[in-house]
Amino acid sequence: MPSHALISLDAVIIAVTGDAPRVLVVRDGGGDALPSGPLDLGAHPTLERGLRTWVTQQTGLTLGHVEQLYTFGDRYRDPREQAGGPRVISTVYLALVREGRLATGFEAAWADTYAYLPWEDWRGGRPAVLDGLLLPALFVWAGDEGERVERLRQCFGHEGTPWDHERCLERYELLWEAGLVSEARTGTASAAGQPMARDHRRILATALGRLRGKLSYRPLVFELLPERFTLGGLQRVVEALAGQRLHTQNFRRLVATAGLVEPTGEITRGTGGRPAELFRFRREVLHERPAPGVGLPARRSEPA
Repeated sequence: MPSHALISLDAVIIAVTGDAPRVLVVRDGGGDALPSGPLDLGAHPTLERGLRTWVTQQTGLTLGHVEQLYTFGDRYRDPREQAGGPRVISTVYLALVREGRLATGFEAAWADTYAYLPWEDWRGGRPAVLDGLLLPALFVWAGDEGERVERLRQCFGHEGTPWDHERCLERYELLWEAGLVSEARTGTASAAGQPMARDHRRILATALGRLRGKLSYRPLVFELLPERFTLGGLQRVVEALAGQRLHTQNFRRLVATAGLVEPTGEITRGTGGRPAELFRFRREVLHERPAPGVGLPARRSEPA
């Protein structure tokens, strides 16, 4: 058994382009991976400085604000430990950015977050992968074991339990335990979503759940928008992160009541429809309210 550990610094970098939530990945022979690298005790004065260095070296991107997401240290979570190497403990940071063209010369790309977690996207209705693959296999896996059945019900909204959009990590871990994602390496798993290297899909699920939870008390969506935006554009970003469609009138009423935005007095004709008014984030709200988030008003239709 290894007697020492390797500290890895990993980054989940999220953007929303159009109506697609995107994550920055590094593509190599081991599959899609999050930007990451080991902590260098000599060269990195802090964990965050080390993370920023690795992100720039691997993607060419210079990060702005980042926040620590979680620390992952389960035994054998990394193939290097399984092969006799050190235990890998990952300190993960989350960054929200506006997607831009990546510099040439790097094996980095923007990828659709829901390509890795397709069961989390309800914007087009109930995801087909649920009834076509996941739930039938989960019922077989759960059998008559009460604890498994209850976890299935809570995570996947079965038997009258509503779908909780924040339970992204719990859903992924249940699918992993049931052998329904390729990272479980059971040899019999059907492919559910695009895999990622090591346990990076688990890390991505953690980040998505954290973002969804923060929508109600942090104005984080404005970090993903240009300085001036339409209310329709704001709603699309929230829907992209939440993975669900929102009631437009209720959403706009909530945003107005919360004092989150203010009109710029400008009009854009670039929306493809009627001219739309442009707004900006009203930063004064940060001092006026302790938890200025957009929340999630009633959906256009509840998941069945």
